[in-house]
Amino acid sequence: MNTSKDRLLAQESHFEFGKNWASYANMITEAQIDIAAAELQHLLRGRLDGKRFLDIGCGSGLHSLAALQLGASEVVAVDIDLESVETTCRVLARHAPGGPWRTLKISVFDVELRALGEFDVVYSWGVLHHTGDLYRALPLAAGMVRSGGQFAFALYRTTLLCWLWKIEKRWYVSATPRAQAVARRVYLAVFRLACVFTLRSYRKYVAEYRAQRGMDLFHDIHDWMGGWPYESILPRQVQRLMWSLGFMATGSPTRRRLKVGVFGSGCDEYLYSKAISKG
Repeated sequence: MNTSKDRLLAQESHFEFGKNWASYANMITEAQIDIAAAELQHLLRGRLDGKRFLDIGCGSGLHSLAALQLGASEVVAVDIDLESVETTCRVLARHAPGGPWRTLKISVFDVELRALGEFDVVYSWGVLHHTGDLYRALPLAAGMVRSGGQFAFALYRTTLLCWLWKIEKRWYVSATPRAQAVARRVYLAVFRLACVFTLRSYRKYVAEYRAQRGMDLFHDIHDWMGGWPYESILPRQVQRLMWSLGFMATGSPTRRRLKVGVFGSGCDEYLYSKAISKG
């Protein structure tokens, strides 16, 4: 008999991330690829020449492509969503034909993932909190990092309104496309109103969003509102867990100053290095 946890882990119960990323992938330009590569290089404190790179939850394939641009000797892109895997394959085939990459439909929980060996860099950006079991997924992903390697990931910050967003996301994944579109319009209308009260330019925010992250605001809003399963975590909880796994933080995490979470949790961005094993 399937438990509620089993149902939560099943891909069939998840938001259709792959469909959203497939739509976004059609918008990827050379400029966005350059932005993604620059952001990845900044995050990892250098290039990836000669390094194996594992992208867990590859989505559109943009960051797998960025890793190739930074000189990775091999890129393995995995996702539980077949549409994400196929999208990543198309993106890499178009922009890096014949490159040292492969794509696989596989979950972070699958034992087959361990057969891929260890990697110099494991990257999982805004993914593990959507697996249905964050506290199991994080150590499993960390276990793919070789001695002395890097683990870069982003996770939702716990806020006062996380309980409300859980309700919204459960509703959103089962709502009709029309109802989802109405919900997004309401979200944007409230956000624009907030910009007025905080004296921020909404148009400038939208224009700069892609330039700063290489992403698209409207696809990200759909991703946020539909992101089920949903978990969040505080930086101190991440730190305790990573220490127990033999990792040390490389600098301080980029933290979102969110406490209430009216427009979402936002992600804290982490970079950890695995201790070099002796002998």
